[in-house]
Amino acid sequence: MPLQHAAIYISSTDDKKALLKQIETGVLFPELYKVKGAVFSEVTLNNYINEELEHENFQVKTKNNRSLATSSEGERKRALLNHILAGDAPKYLVLDNVFDCLDTATQQNTIRQFTTLSSTTQIIQITTRIRDVLPFITKVYQLASDRALCPFQSKKIALEALYIYFVNDLPKPYKEIPEQKRPLIKLTNVSVSYLERPILKAIDWTIQPGEFWQLIGPNGSGKSTLLALISGDNPKGYHQDITLFGITKGSGESVWDIKKHIGFYTSDMLRGFKRKDSVLRMIVSGFVDSIGLYQVPTDTQMAIANSWLTLLKLSHLAHSSFQLLSNGHKRLVLIARAMVKHPALLILDEPTNGLDDYDAKLFGALINKIAETRKTAIIYVSHRPEEFITPDFNYNLTPCKNGSTGSVTLA
Repeated sequence: MPLQHAAIYISSTDDKKALLKQIETGVLFPELYKVKGAVFSEVTLNNYINEELEHENFQVKTKNNRSLATSSEGERKRALLNHILAGDAPKYLVLDNVFDCLDTATQQNTIRQFTTLSSTTQIIQITTRIRDVLPFITKVYQLASDRALCPFQSKKIALEALYIYFVNDLPKPYKEIPEQKRPLIKLTNVSVSYLERPILKAIDWTIQPGEFWQLIGPNGSGKSTLLALISGDNPKGYHQDITLFGITKGSGESVWDIKKHIGFYTSDMLRGFKRKDSVLRMIVSGFVDSIGLYQVPTDTQMAIANSWLTLLKLSHLAHSSFQLLSNGHKRLVLIARAMVKHPALLILDEPTNGLDDYDAKLFGALINKIAETRKTAIIYVSHRPEEFITPDFNYNLTPCKNGSTGSVTLA
C-alpha cells in the first residue's frame, strides 16, 4: 500500500509549535502515534543551537565541522537533514519550510532526495508557500478554525490589492536625514580567507544612495561574509580598500559609527530577542539599535512606531508580547524595527523566510515602496527570486577555487 504523504499549508498566524505537537502526538495523523519519526524544522534547529550555546553540547555537525550557531542557515539545514538520516531511517518525517535558505541547486537535490526517501518514509510537509509543495505529494490540507485539517482551497492574491496599504507616504523619519555621501559603499579588490580557506576574491562593488540591490549566490559563496564587511562586524575589513558612508575603513571609526547608518534584518535575529517586550516597544528599540528598551522614548518616536504598525495593519497587536507572536509576524515586526529610523542602507537577509504567501507579497510591496523613495539604499539577500520584489541590480557571487568572485547584472 502506497504511503499517504501529505502537505499542510499554513499562514504566518498559525501556531507552528502547536501543529508539530498535534502531528507528533497522533492528533492529526493517528497512524503516526508512537511510531518513530523525526522533525526537520527551524524549531528543531533552534533547540540544537540552544544546546550548543547553553551547554556546549554539539550534537549536529556541519560539513566544515563548525557549530550550528556559527554556520549559515543553508549549512544548518543540510547538517540537520544528514543528522536525521544518519541512523535508522524514521518511519515518518515532518518537513517544515524545507526550502528556506537553500540555493536553487540544493533545492533540486533536496527534492530528489525526498522523492527517493518517500518510497520508504511517510512525508508530512508543512509549508507557508504553496509553490513549495513537493511534487510527489497530492494531498494538500490547511487548518480549519478548530485546528482540524481540511482540503486546501486556493485564494488568488492580487498584488494591486496590497498596494492599498501603501497609498500614503511612509512615516516620517525621527530626524532630518542629511544628504548621503557618494558612493555610499565602495569595496575595491577585497579578498577574505579563513585559515587559508579562501572565501572572497577581488571583490569590487559600489553602491550609490537609494539603489536597490539583490545579493545572489549559492550556499557557502560568502554572502554573509560580504554583509559583515559592509556592516562593520567583520575584522577582516581592516587593511582592505573599503569605504562605508564616506568613512575609510580603518581610519579610526567605531562599529557604531557604521551601524548608525544601517537598518538590518536577518532571520537569526529571532534567536536574539528573548525578552518579553511588547510589539510596540520592540519597534521603538530600533531607534537606538538595542535589544530591549532601556530609556523612555519620546512622544515622536512612539508616534512613528505606531505609524509603522498602522502601515503593516498590526496596530491591534501593539501591546501584545513580541514572544507570543507567530514567527511570521515576528519577522514583520523586526523588519519594521529595521526600517523605523530611515537608514541610509537597509540590509534584508532572507527576509521572506517563514512568511506565508500573503505576507511575503505584502512585504514585497512595502520594500518596493521604500525603494521608490530613493532615500534608502537596499541590499536584499535571497536564494530564490520573489516575483513581487523588483531590485534594480544584482550582485552575483560565483564560487571559485580561490574564493568567490563578484559580478553586476541588471535585475
